[in-house]
Amino acid sequence: MFRPNGLNLYLLANSTWYLAFAIQMVVFAWLITIQLNESPTRVGVAQMALLLPSLIFILIGGSLADRYGGRLIAIVGQSAAALGPIGLTLIIVSGHLSFQTVILFALWMGTAQALVTPARDGLLAKLAEGKVQKLVIKVSMIQFGIQILGFMVAAKADQLGATTVLCTQSIILTLGVIAFAVLQVDESTSRLDIGFTRHIVDSIIEGFTTVRSTPALLTVTLQNLAMGLFLMGSYIVTLPLLIRQNHEGTSSELAWMNIANAVGLFLSSMTLLRIGGVKRPGRALLVSLAVAGFLLGCAAFARSFAELIFIVFLWGASGGFVMIMSRSIMQEQAPAEQRARIMAFFSLSFMGAGLFGSLLNGYLVEIFHAEGALVFAASGIALAVVLIHVTSSIWQLESHWS
Repeated sequence: MFRPNGLNLYLLANSTWYLAFAIQMVVFAWLITIQLNESPTRVGVAQMALLLPSLIFILIGGSLADRYGGRLIAIVGQSAAALGPIGLTLIIVSGHLSFQTVILFALWMGTAQALVTPARDGLLAKLAEGKVQKLVIKVSMIQFGIQILGFMVAAKADQLGATTVLCTQSIILTLGVIAFAVLQVDESTSRLDIGFTRHIVDSIIEGFTTVRSTPALLTVTLQNLAMGLFLMGSYIVTLPLLIRQNHEGTSSELAWMNIANAVGLFLSSMTLLRIGGVKRPGRALLVSLAVAGFLLGCAAFARSFAELIFIVFLWGASGGFVMIMSRSIMQEQAPAEQRARIMAFFSLSFMGAGLFGSLLNGYLVEIFHAEGALVFAASGIALAVVLIHVTSSIWQLESHWS
């Protein structure tokens, strides 16, 4: 039975966010690659536009959350996100859908995400009662499970039409705003008697100094750069283009790709929840990243759509371990008063690199076709794993989850 306590409301708000953005992942790729039939380079540019605001605003979002409280900033950001699908729906209904209008939608939603992500991450540890890794695993399992439902809804975009799906996304995000508004959480914020701009700059510098001087935080941040550049770029650009290139390229096929990935992510998080966590998250992180890179290369040689989907499922399972371990390490190692800022750096390293990864993979597909781009990205991940293992002490890192 659902009880509206702080943790349940937080999980509900999280669920609405991930459900809505699972829908967006498929619909956005479908509009760009199928409906507008854009070139690989333009697909990369469009996905870059979705990530660009994070590169610019996510550190500011983290600083705002540390100063004014994650709950308030999450409400503001998710309210803005709820308006985005309505705006795109009006554009489609008026007959003005174009590459430029989709880019504007992407920039708006990316800006909202830059506010919500660090605010939400900063709230997590306040509700974890000392069991950070276990709550990260639980949140991740719910996240990946709810995304499957979102992908199934988006799979019907061909039949339902983009406007119906987008309005559904807006309603879901609005429910999350209500959950955040009802949520009660004890937040001690740093309302220093200094100018707003100076506070933002000083807090960002402080967070950067903490990340740079803490070996585990720095290593995970650098690992995230490789993840965003090669894995995220491949997922949001190369794989949709591979499906268009070698298969039918419908919204259903794009949705099945996302469903397979989400099922893998869900099973990996459920496995971690059943075993109670991982004592050495650094080892789990590196091994899982190596497996994810290998599977990415295997996707280039898939002979059928069913084979590709199976590989994406396995890729999702390994990627789930990477995502949970990296997030757990950051949450555990971050000072409590800087947690939103530290998690903002975490998200920035991933999404910022994903921005350049989108462009890189778009150009790689133009030059080497989708298969060659996947092999290139897999090689990049293999190199990153070797460098991290040789140059850092992440292999010996122990968790305080028990």
